[in-house]
Amino acid sequence: MMKGYAQQNVAVAFSGGVDSSLLLKMAVTYAKEQGTIVYGITADTELHPAGDRKIAGKVAKEAGAEHILLKIKELKQADILQNPVDRCYRCKKYLFGEMKEKAERLGAAILMEGTNADDLLVYRPGIRAVEELGIKSPLKEAGLTKTEVRKLASQYGISVADRPSAPCLATRFPYGETLTPLKLKHVEQGEAFLRALGLYNIRLRVHGEIARIEVDEDYMAGLLEKKREVAAYLKELGYSYITLDLEGFRSGSMDIGIRN
Repeated sequence: MMKGYAQQNVAVAFSGGVDSSLLLKMAVTYAKEQGTIVYGITADTELHPAGDRKIAGKVAKEAGAEHILLKIKELKQADILQNPVDRCYRCKKYLFGEMKEKAERLGAAILMEGTNADDLLVYRPGIRAVEELGIKSPLKEAGLTKTEVRKLASQYGISVADRPSAPCLATRFPYGETLTPLKLKHVEQGEAFLRALGLYNIRLRVHGEIARIEVDEDYMAGLLEKKREVAAYLKELGYSYITLDLEGFRSGSMDIGIRN
């Protein structure tokens, strides 16, 4: 499959996460055999931490791909300021549309992205946008699960093989809440602070003045030992009430009750 795609110049929607990093590495591996070019297109976006772009640049260099940064202002342009339930669809439709145009200008006939088989089991309205735009999803097509992706990434020696998933910052807010660059920045800062404490999976979910921390259960005791400094820092960001979710880390916890 990938060997066939790499017979011509291709582009990968590249976040620097493990899924797109495996995809990029595989594309480069086959492209080298055939003398074609692989572009890793990373969105320079309001909805992702600045650190993600640095990681993407590093991983693209390690893979041997041409790295492209594409400036995206999706809050207004994708009509997602009010964080609608179909936010992911609107955002992906706009973002991947821009990436597809950029890929075409670069001479890449195919744009690929990193949806895996597990993504089909949860609320992922963005997948519809990918399909409508005709973007290829080789990991999904191969039936690879997240566990299998991580295993392959490790075998390929990809430096982010164990990197935790990092969905866009809008997922930290309830649907219907107005999104602003400042709110997104505060979540980014809060999660960076918590991650610096040695936490792995971490989400800072925001409900008005309440900051609800989700972390893997094994890390809860350690977090509580530092509760005073955590509370003090998060209050500096403007949150009045700091809580620890007793159910622990749950990907997509803001999507409870919503179906594809």
